Amino acid sequence: MSAPRMLNNIARLSVALGLGGSLLNASLYTVDGGEQAVLFDRFRGVLEETSGEGTHFLVPWLQRPFIFDIRTRPRVITSVTGTKDLQMVNLSLRVLSKPDVHQLPYIFKTLGVDYDERVLPSIGNEVLKAVVAQFNADQLLTERPYVSALVREALVKRAKDFNILLDDVAITHLSYGTEFSRAVEQKQVAQQEAERSKFVVAKAEQERRAAIIRAEGESEAAKLISDATLSAGSGIIELRRIEASREIAATLSKSRNVVYLPSGNNMLLGINPSFTNTQ
Repeated sequence: MSAPRMLNNIARLSVALGLGGSLLNASLYTVDGGEQAVLFDRFRGVLEETSGEGTHFLVPWLQRPFIFDIRTRPRVITSVTGTKDLQMVNLSLRVLSKPDVHQLPYIFKTLGVDYDERVLPSIGNEVLKAVVAQFNADQLLTERPYVSALVREALVKRAKDFNILLDDVAITHLSYGTEFSRAVEQKQVAQQEAERSKFVVAKAEQERRAAIIRAEGESEAAKLISDATLSAGSGIIELRRIEASREIAATLSKSRNVVYLPSGNNMLLGINPSFTNTQ
């Protein structure tokens, strides 16, 4: 065999191997863990059977795989809605969702691979607005677990219409508008002022009662003194006068600014004689 013919055969074999490898590669597709594949056939449409994890065969050009993530995925839905008393509330709802594996072909035909992007935001806002409108603004805080339960129940039921399963639904954030927040602050300030006024009134009432009790005590003491004076004479008054005089004398004796002068006309008797001789 001549060299040119051998080179020709090698080239043909290489081309055949390349085409065969490309055809084999195009005939295989891999489904990773936590995923499912839906096959679209150009003649039969979407096949009812799905493919699980592993490597699978398909007919090149005739069939095409579409991979779905069937694991639970989180999503946060935000909504601005009004309460029963017409207050605007900002809500954030965390949803853990996954598709119904048995309905993947139907989901693909009706919604596509991005089913959650098309469905969850719309039904989430719909359910939040319907539930929040049943409560006043303050009830959303005091009855938050009950509100979350209502939202979960309604959203799970609504998502089943689209073959979407929800593992968990919870309100993660709740805040009010600036006007309502300002009104709440003003209400708290008014409550504090009312409590302070109550304290002032209670204090005045206690002082009034103390004054009445003190006056009653003094009146009772005066009555007792009067009764004692009538029964024993004026001796007790004289005793009180002597005690008061002793207290006054004791206080004056300790003061440096008090000078004692003898009574009567003999004021010079207390002067030093040597001082009078020098005069």
